[in-house]
Amino acid sequence: MDNRPFDTILRGGRVIDPAQGLDGVMDVAVRDGRIAALGSAIPGPATQVVEVAGKLVLPGMIDTHAHVYRYVTGRFGLDADMVGVRSGVTTLVDQGGPSVLTFPGFREYVANQARSRVLAFLSAYMVGGLEGHYYPELYRPDCIAVEDTIRCGQENADLVRGIKGHAEIGGFTRWGDEAMKRAAEIARGLDRPLYIHFGQLWPLPETNQPYDPDAILPEMLEIMRPGDILAHPFTRHPGGFVDRHGKLHPVVREALARGLKTDVGHGSHFSFKMAQLVLEAGVVPDTLGADMHGYNTTLPKPRGTPETHPDTEEMHLFAGKQNFSLASAMTSMLALGLPLEQVVPMVTSNCAAMLRMEEEIGTLRPGMVADVSVLSDERGRFLLQDNEGTQVVAERLLRPAFCLRAGERFEADAAILPRPVLAEAA
Repeated sequence: MDNRPFDTILRGGRVIDPAQGLDGVMDVAVRDGRIAALGSAIPGPATQVVEVAGKLVLPGMIDTHAHVYRYVTGRFGLDADMVGVRSGVTTLVDQGGPSVLTFPGFREYVANQARSRVLAFLSAYMVGGLEGHYYPELYRPDCIAVEDTIRCGQENADLVRGIKGHAEIGGFTRWGDEAMKRAAEIARGLDRPLYIHFGQLWPLPETNQPYDPDAILPEMLEIMRPGDILAHPFTRHPGGFVDRHGKLHPVVREALARGLKTDVGHGSHFSFKMAQLVLEAGVVPDTLGADMHGYNTTLPKPRGTPETHPDTEEMHLFAGKQNFSLASAMTSMLALGLPLEQVVPMVTSNCAAMLRMEEEIGTLRPGMVADVSVLSDERGRFLLQDNEGTQVVAERLLRPAFCLRAGERFEADAAILPRPVLAEAA
């Protein structure tokens, strides 16, 4: 038995740990960067005792959709720790920033330098996420090197948790499903999930006959396999979970029955109207990625990057105020009527399962690395707004207070954290 003092005790918060079936007021004790004990009124001694009564204490939150290959992806990539530990998030999954050509730089200058844990879904395309997919022709099928990308994923298996591709009308109009078939071949070769963006991303070419956006999901259903991930179910763009008739696409239930997973991938494509339609049809996503990047924040762009982009739109979830975070995405889910007990797994245990890392992250089980997120749980009337202009009043606001990453404390002071607006004052 270890009788040494604890390094930290988080005292009296509401601990929610879906992986252990825990939800109640208790203490969390940390020693040597790991969870040492969990229970009611853990006695000291401890180097520090932090009172967190009235706050939520969660397993370190996991953002399944981040863009943090800073500068290499132009203004698209954000600073990892700004999106991560400085926003109360302990693990980030970069979606499609690094590629076979750029992964060494991602490992050295992002993953190795960040205080946050940084993982990646490797881009299926050799170009990766350079300037956020500004140039569609670089994402054509012959710009996918299947064997080399498999090799890259194998050599970087500690960081590469899946493959990223895009099934959307701009690409399908140009090349059909060939690029997605090659992306799926890479994922199968690595035995990792394929994460697919749905909803229009690129403008339509002038020379091709437009592709039916509602035909994309059925085609992808024949390409994807159990465990693959359908992203952006609440997109406001064509080609998502809601068809042209305003109904849940008829193949969505079949896709879920086949074992496919869904990730919100909130970002600026998110629509409250579409989300309500999907949720009312009984479809609840498995995970909740924030999808923050340089096009939907108000941060200055790096010198030399293009002036405009079709996806350039500031994220103003809090009705006229800037920026966003994973906790903000959780607030959106609560405003849509999902209970907290259903939202917490979307940023913890479900994410760990998606990443096949249940024995490493996503729980506060004693012996695990001490990744802990502490959130304020505020009540009031907060005005939310999506980029369609739809406004929703949230009566509950989640705001990051601080987190522990391997036992080290980081305050939630990121520049991208929003300033909520009270509904009465709007």
